[in-house]
Amino acid sequence: MTRKTLPTALLALAVLCGCGGAAETATETGAAPSPSAATAAKDKKHQLEAAKADCMKQKGFKYVAWVRPEQPQSDEDRRRDAGDYQAMRKYREKYGFEIFAEFIYPKELNAPAAQMASPNQDPNMKIQEALSEAQLGAYHKAKDACMVTAGKQVLGVTLKSNLDYYNQIALARKRATAAQIDSDPKLVELAGAMATCLKGKGYSVSDATPTALANRGRDVFIDQQDKLGREQDDTVPDVAPPAKKGQGKRIYMPSLTAEQAKPYLAKEIKAALDDLECGKDFYAVFTPRKSAIDAQVRAQFAY
Repeated sequence: MTRKTLPTALLALAVLCGCGGAAETATETGAAPSPSAATAAKDKKHQLEAAKADCMKQKGFKYVAWVRPEQPQSDEDRRRDAGDYQAMRKYREKYGFEIFAEFIYPKELNAPAAQMASPNQDPNMKIQEALSEAQLGAYHKAKDACMVTAGKQVLGVTLKSNLDYYNQIALARKRATAAQIDSDPKLVELAGAMATCLKGKGYSVSDATPTALANRGRDVFIDQQDKLGREQDDTVPDVAPPAKKGQGKRIYMPSLTAEQAKPYLAKEIKAALDDLECGKDFYAVFTPRKSAIDAQVRAQFAY
């Protein structure tokens, strides 16, 4: 599964904290949605966008009901989502944890730069770019209100804003994984063995719960990416302040050429392969369970 990048306005949201949110209906069986369920989820995406567009029109703003075209999943994608060791190793040998690789392979990882240059770019971005600062403020206020309306009408969820929609997606996923994965005795046992192996290789492990351990490697390099971004931006503190409860930790993306990113990616690949070797048995169980939960949450929120 390639890294999913949030819309430009939400690029900074990477690590969601706190608890709450709308949903706890992700699968308890580990089964991915059926083809018919996937079709229904796709229809719901279009319904959500249509409701937002209608609401924005009523408020006097232009908004295009747009759903990003979905790329068909390859056999390699399916194998990785199922926790296949060889498929995961092949992927990590090139992309590591998918952090610094996006500076070298932006199109392959659907990085922000590639999204902006893509012919499939959200047409609403151009609409917003043409607005004055005052108009843009009013536009975002209307968009927040319309997201609240559409969320209730189509999804049956109570939202506070457009940003809250993405917060609730992440929080619903977090709650489902905590309930269904972190409490699973088998996964807890496998995570403990993986943590011991990583410590033996010299890696720091502060939290050995399954979901924290699965995210540990990525989090290390996301923090490094954020550190570089903050060093390049004189308007923000060098050290990230603690995230507020229920909100995301803001990540500042550095400006790096492919050549500049290569040394960082080399270290990341080494760490990603060590992580996989220590977690070979763990990921075989964890990954398909996590993939199923992600699919259920995406379907529920039409994301």
